[in-house]
Amino acid sequence: MTDNRSRWLIPALVLLTVVAALIAVKTGAFPLTLSGMGRTIARWWAGLTPDSFEERVLLNIRGPRVISGLAVGATLAAAGVVYQGLFRNPLVSPDVLGVSAGAGLGAVFGIFLSLPLMAIQIAAFAMGLATVGLVYLIAATVRGRDPTLVLVLGGVVVGALAGAAISLLKILADPYDQLPAITFWLLGSLASIRGNDIMSVLPLVLVGLVPLVLLRWRINALSLGDDEAKTLGLDAGRLRFIVIAAATLMTASVVAIAGVIGWVGLVIPHIARMLVGPDFSRLLPAAMLMGASYLVLVDTLARSIGRIEVPLGILTAVVGAPFFLWLLWRGRHGWS
Repeated sequence: MTDNRSRWLIPALVLLTVVAALIAVKTGAFPLTLSGMGRTIARWWAGLTPDSFEERVLLNIRGPRVISGLAVGATLAAAGVVYQGLFRNPLVSPDVLGVSAGAGLGAVFGIFLSLPLMAIQIAAFAMGLATVGLVYLIAATVRGRDPTLVLVLGGVVVGALAGAAISLLKILADPYDQLPAITFWLLGSLASIRGNDIMSVLPLVLVGLVPLVLLRWRINALSLGDDEAKTLGLDAGRLRFIVIAAATLMTASVVAIAGVIGWVGLVIPHIARMLVGPDFSRLLPAAMLMGASYLVLVDTLARSIGRIEVPLGILTAVVGAPFFLWLLWRGRHGWS
């Protein structure tokens, strides 16, 4: 990637994200104008209470939804960059270690027990972390094999068990009340996210993001393999644990409030890698900006394409599945 291209690409992605956010804010059953949005933001900044329907729509409904879409999309894309680099595979996504399946199991169990929304989110977050902890424990007990391979296989097994438990709870759930809520949550949605939810997860996302930024050159070395990392004087096992913990914390945080949104962490990092190359210091911000704008636009389409809102998981799969097949075909040429 040339220096000239490096200079304009990130600003272009920032502009794309801003445009996507503006389109999302303006689009809806009650259209908003730029002048009205500016006036509402000025009143909010001055500490004034919303006094019109337009202000309430922007501050209480559409604004938090767009912000959550930006945050969730950027987080899933960042986690996808980490996992694909760590496992040196473009077909890896943030749920490779079972974090999404575990968070789904926690949320489904909370819905099955008719817990309040906050308790469901806490259960999803805790179970997502616990699932990855179990995978790492399995990997720690299996010695003499490639640790990366053991982690992936452990994630497949634990994720399958979590999926089986989810299926059992769906069978036992009330088909008129609990089952629709479970199904809708597992397909992912930003509809129920409010400002308090965003403020509760953003600190956790930042806690996971900071080590990734600080360790960016070490992550580059780790993506070359354990032997190369050790040659550079790095403790590959400890570094892998820190990176996985950070990416898992970020993923579990957003899955807890948005549900299971697939394909973002698979497709976006690969597109970003094709644009900026494998250098993690450039790849991470590029993927986060692309993921943010992509999910916001998909969510805008989901709530405006028909009379009822289409779950995000359906639309992201429509885009992701063909791209996944293309990745399989392209994989025969190798990956860097």
